[in-house]
Amino acid sequence: MAIGAVLMMRFAELAAPYFESAEIIELHHDGKSDAPSGTSMLTAQRMAAASPDWGADPTKDEVVRGARGGVGPAGIRMHAVRMRGMVAHQEVLLGTAGQSLTIRHDSYDRSSFMPGVAVAVKAVADHPGVTVGLDSLLDL
Repeated sequence: MAIGAVLMMRFAELAAPYFESAEIIELHHDGKSDAPSGTSMLTAQRMAAASPDWGADPTKDEVVRGARGGVGPAGIRMHAVRMRGMVAHQEVLLGTAGQSLTIRHDSYDRSSFMPGVAVAVKAVADHPGVTVGLDSLLDL
């Protein structure tokens, strides 16, 4: 996991209580077979835990089925793009009266995952048992 992606999830979780609506758009390479990604699911779960009250989807007529994406935790809409040329990208859009906030992380090359691997390898001896994610290793 890229450290930037870990920070993006944390920032989205911190922002969630201050906004009324949110959507997650994630883009991955065309070899990724699952949708949505684990990162976007975890982001939505953390945002939903931070603020369970999100506005209802105002869409009245979905002209193309699925155009509004899937419904994730707390009704947060999730959109998964699978496209040749991508590596791993995620954008969290939050909105409330008169303002919006966009939090985005982009991995353009798989080398972006190596700093997170290095953090995990250095910390493994000090964390017996199972540790999921890098948050606790980064003191987030």
